[in-house]
Amino acid sequence: MALTNRENYLRNASFQYPEFMPIHFCISGASWDMWRDKLEDVVARHPVFWPNFEKGKRDWDSFQFGPGHTKGVREKDAWGCAWETSMSGIAPVAVEHPLLTWDAWDSWQAPNPLDVDDWGRPADWEDTRRRMREALERGDLRSGGLPHGFFFMRLTYLRGFENMMVDMATEEPLLWQLIDALYAHNRAIVDRYLDIGIDVMSIGEDLGTQTTSIISPEMFRKYCKPSYEKLLQPCREAGCHVMMHSDGYIMDLIDDLMMAGVTIINPQDLVNGIDNLRREFKGRVCIRLDVDRQTIVPYGTRQEIGELVEEEVRTLGSTKGGLELIVGIYPPTTPENIDALACAFEEFRTFWFDGRGKE
Repeated sequence: MALTNRENYLRNASFQYPEFMPIHFCISGASWDMWRDKLEDVVARHPVFWPNFEKGKRDWDSFQFGPGHTKGVREKDAWGCAWETSMSGIAPVAVEHPLLTWDAWDSWQAPNPLDVDDWGRPADWEDTRRRMREALERGDLRSGGLPHGFFFMRLTYLRGFENMMVDMATEEPLLWQLIDALYAHNRAIVDRYLDIGIDVMSIGEDLGTQTTSIISPEMFRKYCKPSYEKLLQPCREAGCHVMMHSDGYIMDLIDDLMMAGVTIINPQDLVNGIDNLRREFKGRVCIRLDVDRQTIVPYGTRQEIGELVEEEVRTLGSTKGGLELIVGIYPPTTPENIDALACAFEEFRTFWFDGRGKE
């Protein structure tokens, strides 16, 4: 009897011989807006990744990109940060910081996550409970998580990047109070998800540049890791996997993330190096590999895209599992290249489980 998506995912994450490799596409609103019907045609050709997709359902003239994701519209979140984007459908950047000076500390307050989300919209935890129950009944994975940028990046949103880095370098006393406030906010979300019941807790923030981590491992251990540990250990004690995403080079931080409780790591492929990931982490942690979005996928040929996917599956995969693939699609990636990627994923998603892969 075939495994359900949930059973297969959990087997893969735990190195317990899944039947296929989990694969995820994340198509940006900007790409949908750019390609529209042409992109719909590609998605419709690959029901293995989009099983419930129906063409013609989107109203392109009134398409909603989400809070902060519309070009020319500055929006303020529940934390007091203002956001702007340079392209509709692309994640915005913080352009106003409510704690730009510590003079604002006494009058600032974090939002209550049990009442509202990051954008001030009412939080509906009963609906979340219902969706998790229905996912379990369908055999789908139950996933919860913290908003992207939940801790380190949140510090930069609130204080501004340079201010926050100076705070860390000078051991600003108020920084510890802000860290405590962020921990309390995040812990309330984690506890609610664990009460509801989930299989995977997803966390994410971008800790790397193209060539190195944004902060040193020593600074990460001092200011970030203690909060990570306090947030993630209850998840592990509840038998819940923890998936951590980060853009950029994070090779020097992954061991610390694993010690904090991460069981599924989501690094970018070419920035960190496929062979580096194999040498240091294959078999030690499930790798949710973020497939290149900077060079080969947007600009390469169909053959180059196929060769990249094959290399990654052969290098990091195993009959035991422990490898999944995820890709973010952004302009200028063409429908043709998205189709090439989907075809390569279809070809290699069972490579290690249908007799082709040899160890």
